Amino acid sequence: MNAADRTLKKTPKPPTPRERARAQTIADIVRLGREHLAVHGAAALSLRAVARDLGVVSSAVYRYVENRDELLTLLLIDCYNELGDEVDAAVAAVPEDDFASQFRALGKAVRAWALREPASYALLFGSPVPGYQAPGERTTGPGTRVILRLVGIFDAAYTAGALNAEVTPAVVIPPALAADMANIRTELGLTVPDAALARGVLAWTSVFGAVSFEVFGQYGADTFAARDELFEHQLLVLQGMAGL
Repeated sequence: MNAADRTLKKTPKPPTPRERARAQTIADIVRLGREHLAVHGAAALSLRAVARDLGVVSSAVYRYVENRDELLTLLLIDCYNELGDEVDAAVAAVPEDDFASQFRALGKAVRAWALREPASYALLFGSPVPGYQAPGERTTGPGTRVILRLVGIFDAAYTAGALNAEVTPAVVIPPALAADMANIRTELGLTVPDAALARGVLAWTSVFGAVSFEVFGQYGADTFAARDELFEHQLLVLQGMAGL
């Protein structure tokens, strides 16, 4: 078999018209599901209502999405991937050796998406939906894209000698936490040491904490008028704390 034959053999078959129609219907269901999410919230999400807006009877939509939990899973995957795509694009637009700017680009991308899609952000990072348990085998990959990108920035900075390991006083990592860090390093193939990895985790939770305070109105209506400047300041503080 020559190279051309091997290339032809590996080329995937194009989807059939039926497969394309099914994929489009599921995409329409997800789009309408996100619209309903924005209006009614996750707890009140109704597959029957989505079917009504799709212009089909509920029995027809169940051929594509079997129940509300499946719809929630599809929405989670769609939202996580949309956020991940925007974070990836923002980080990729920064020079690969400018780790501090990559970190700030990541944080700004998360905030911009959250403010634009508050209902979707709430689905991902707000209160759990009563009675729903996300299937880890389907949602863990999309759901960890941002943290993996963030950890990758810290690890690349450490490998390049650009991570300031002395930025904070030395702290003792308890044995149980050290075991967690070791597992994370092994699973993700990281080289960054415990103390720096722990600071990276703190930066991760702090970024999402700051975004959540803003999205969920925890600052109050009149506390901060300069929200953009506040978040930029928070990112600079976290950047310094993390040693970037």
